[in-house]
Amino acid sequence: MQKIKELFDKYWSKYKELVFYLVFGALTTAVNIAGFWSFEHIIRQVNIGDTNFAPDINTAIAWFISVLFAYITNKIWVFESKNTAPGFLLKEIASFFGARALTGLMDLAIMHVFVTIMGFNSMLIKILSNILVIILNYILSKLIVFRKKKNKEKQ
Repeated sequence: MQKIKELFDKYWSKYKELVFYLVFGALTTAVNIAGFWSFEHIIRQVNIGDTNFAPDINTAIAWFISVLFAYITNKIWVFESKNTAPGFLLKEIASFFGARALTGLMDLAIMHVFVTIMGFNSMLIKILSNILVIILNYILSKLIVFRKKKNKEKQ
């Protein structure tokens, strides 16, 4: 039993960040897709505006909600960024939202081209787009937003 615990501890410390990122990435994607689906149905039910642009509007709203969720979970559990100094926090939030804005614009462009212009199934394209977004978000978060400095962060 001790050997199993030692193996678990060894591999958990090595892969914890990636496992948490995948779990919270999946939850963030679920928030994004559920938000998109909900807003899409609300617009249809209430018949708000031009429904040709509904995928674009819904994607933007779903993105904003999911980024708020992602920042909190990434900061606390995935990358364990404990620094809450105001200047550091502002820089971290700005870089996180900036990186997510980049992938959010990519998501929006994919939805616009494949759904609004080409007429593909909105949920299928949303899911495929989110797979690409998750991969790029991890790379940007790991290398830019929450990168570990050579000198430990000030606590």
